[in-house]
Amino acid sequence: MRTWLLPEYFEDILPEEAGRIEAMRRLILDEFACYGYELVMPPMLEYVDSLLTGTGHDLDLQTFKLVDQLSGRMLGVRADITPQVARIDAHLLNCNGVTRLCYAGSVLRTRPVGLSRTREPLQLGAEIFGHHGIESDLEVQQLMLKALAIAGVTTVSLDIGHVAIFRALLHSAAVAPPLEAELFAAMQTKDVPAVAELAKGLDRKTRDALALLPELYGDLKVLAEAKRRLPALPAIRSALRDLTALSKSQTDWSSHCSFDLSELRGYHYHSGVVFAAYSGAYTLAQGGRYDEVGKAFGRARPATGFSLDLRELVAAGVVVNKSIRILAPYRPKDARLQRRIASLRRSGRTVIVELPGHQRYREELNCEQMLFEEAGRWVTRSSRHA
Repeated sequence: MRTWLLPEYFEDILPEEAGRIEAMRRLILDEFACYGYELVMPPMLEYVDSLLTGTGHDLDLQTFKLVDQLSGRMLGVRADITPQVARIDAHLLNCNGVTRLCYAGSVLRTRPVGLSRTREPLQLGAEIFGHHGIESDLEVQQLMLKALAIAGVTTVSLDIGHVAIFRALLHSAAVAPPLEAELFAAMQTKDVPAVAELAKGLDRKTRDALALLPELYGDLKVLAEAKRRLPALPAIRSALRDLTALSKSQTDWSSHCSFDLSELRGYHYHSGVVFAAYSGAYTLAQGGRYDEVGKAFGRARPATGFSLDLRELVAAGVVVNKSIRILAPYRPKDARLQRRIASLRRSGRTVIVELPGHQRYREELNCEQMLFEEAGRWVTRSSRHA
C-alpha cells in the first residue's frame, strides 16, 4: 500500500473547491456578525468526559478517542462543535442574559455522513443561549435561511418537528429504555409495522398515537390533525403551540415548510423544536433546541441553534462568484506597476505576478486578464491579447 494514500472517506480539498468553501465561510460569518453573533474557536481535542457530556449516544459512537500522553486520561476528537460552544457559554462567558455565538471548523467522525460521504465535515453554525421562547428558535431558523441564501441556495424546503411529542408519549406510558431505543429506531425509518409490533404491549391510546406519528407529515393542517388525534398531554399541547407559532411567524417561507412529527433528529440531544433545510436530495443545514445540555455543565441555560456543512453546500453545486484573476509581469522596480497592482488588490481583485522563466506555464495560472503598459499607464486587457 502506498504510504501517501489517505484513510477512507478523508480527502484533500483542492484549490477550486477550497476557494469556494472559504468564500462562503467568510460571507456567512460576516453576516452572523451583523446580527450580533460572536465568533468562538474551541479546540479539536477535549477530555471525553467533557466532550460527550449531555449528548448521549448521538455523538459517542461518532467520536474518535485516544489516550492523552500527558495526563493518561481519555481524549476525544470533536464530532460536533455545538457541545463545546455550550461549555464555553456555561463556564467561560458566564452571562446571565442572552448570548449569541457562532463558529466554523473541522469535525471528525468515525463513519462518513451526508451525501458528500466524508468523515471530516466542515461545520459552521450559530447558537443562542439564555432564551426559552419560540422567538429564539425563529431567529436561528431565519439566520439559517439567510446563510443558505448567501451561499446561493434559492429553493429551500424546511422540515420542522418537535422531539417532546414522542418523548411525552413514552413518558406517559412509562416505557423502559430498551423499548424506547427500539421504538426510536423504528420511528427514524418511519417503519409503521415495526412501530405497531413494538408498541403492542402498551396501552391503546399510546399505541395508536405512536403508529400515527409517521403519518403526521405535511403542511399546517398536520398540526390541527395532531391536536385532534393525539393524547391531550400538556407536553404535547405545548409542543403543538410552539410549532403553530413558528408557522405563523415564518410567512416568507411558509409555502416551503413541512411539519414532521416523527422527526427525531438528535433525539438524545435535542429537547424541543428540531428542523432541517433541504435542497433537492441534500440536507444542507439542521438544528433545534437543546435546553438539557446546559444542565450537564452545571449551569442550566436554554439553548437553540443550527449548523451546516460547508462541504455539503459545495457538493450541492452552489456557485460562489470568483474574483477575476489578473496576470502581472515581474517588474519589482516599476513603481507605476506596483501601485497599480496594489490598487487592484485593495479593490478585491486577484493579481498574480508571473515569476521569471515561467512564461511557458502561463495557462496553468488560469488568469482571464493581464496587465499591459500603454502610453505610460498599466491597464487590464483580456489574456487572449498576450
